[in-house]
Amino acid sequence: MPLRTLTDPDNLPALDAAYLRSRPAEGLGPAEPAPRILLLYGSLRERSFSRLAIEEAARLLRLFGAETRIFDPSTLPLPDQVAGDDHPAVHELRELSMWSEGHVWCSPERHGQITGIMKAQIDHLPLEMKGRRPTQGRTLAVMQVSGGSQSFNAVNTLRLLGRWMRMFTIPNQSSVAMAYKEFDEMGRMKPSSYYDRIVDVMEELVRFTVLLRPHADQLVDRYSERKHAGVPVDITTDLSSIAINT
Repeated sequence: MPLRTLTDPDNLPALDAAYLRSRPAEGLGPAEPAPRILLLYGSLRERSFSRLAIEEAARLLRLFGAETRIFDPSTLPLPDQVAGDDHPAVHELRELSMWSEGHVWCSPERHGQITGIMKAQIDHLPLEMKGRRPTQGRTLAVMQVSGGSQSFNAVNTLRLLGRWMRMFTIPNQSSVAMAYKEFDEMGRMKPSSYYDRIVDVMEELVRFTVLLRPHADQLVDRYSERKHAGVPVDITTDLSSIAINT
């Protein structure tokens, strides 16, 4: 199964507990079951900084009460490489997205854009699949890592893709400049303003996921799709119709 095993899931050496809200979404909506977050990264290098950043994000999300799964794209074929996308890694990615309530995407910036590995994962996620929606209505946090000075090209593209996939991309985002300086030899992120921003982004993702979870289905309910499916609105249960007719 193409999932990454998270090492030291409860070890957060760069975090200052004195300023921590362990349940940032408290009071915003139902906290149970735990918010389900899928995390995707965009590099296959042995020391992949996008993967290391995703792993830091996953540890924080676990601390904030979420359940996390990190997809490993190393066996994922290119889009349209396998007839009918009939490949175990593609099936796994789609099922993980169906399982999720929110996503975190982190790509390196390469030649001013996201990587092909990152785009391939998103391209394997259809808007609709046998009546199910792998991405629609989910929350999304976007991050990028750069080898040079700080840039926002990758996160801007990820935002565009999130909108296209009909996801709710949260306002905050993370861009880590000169990422090779920000992680120690064990692959853990050093204390810095970049790390603090990832904490901010994960707090916000949990808040928006919990806030929207009771309304996710209603927020992606569309006239055009009801019309195409031939499913008229039941006026006896549609509160808006009842209000208009009174």
